[in-house]
Amino acid sequence: MAVTLHEAFVPSCQQILTAMQGLVDKAQQHVEEHGLADAELIEARLCDTMWDLPWHVRSVWVHSAYAISLLPTGEFSPDFTEQPRSWDAMRAQLETAQDALAAVTVDQLEEVAELTVGFVIGGKRLMEFKAQDFLLSFSQPNFYFHATTFYDILRMKGVEIGKRDYLGVPRIKTA
Repeated sequence: MAVTLHEAFVPSCQQILTAMQGLVDKAQQHVEEHGLADAELIEARLCDTMWDLPWHVRSVWVHSAYAISLLPTGEFSPDFTEQPRSWDAMRAQLETAQDALAAVTVDQLEEVAELTVGFVIGGKRLMEFKAQDFLLSFSQPNFYFHATTFYDILRMKGVEIGKRDYLGVPRIKTA
């Protein structure tokens, strides 16, 4: 049985986005329980040359719902203009991504799967993809990178989370 582009991309993004919502809750709980300022975690980075938590939340939106929304235009240019600088703003960004993904249909993705999509930064078209290859070989790896880095920052800062918190609820076989 063939897998649709929708099946290969959307449900896995939804799974991790839901897990990230739980991670945001645990991060906020951690700062409250330990008497820390929110900035202690929100502004944390794995190293000085990497981005902080809000950037990674914005990035999972960029490489999931936003990327899909731009496929029909033939150009993808990441949008990092507004970063969610609070716990509630992070939750809202993740919910926005979830809502947009829930609205995507199998037919919508199949209709654009073969379109050419250019990756554009600073007005320069750096790479071209078929839309399905853009999602599966560019956006999806970026999505997981940023979700994982978000998780890693929280672990580094002492938030009590584990692999199950990152994975969320897998799509298991039911009777």
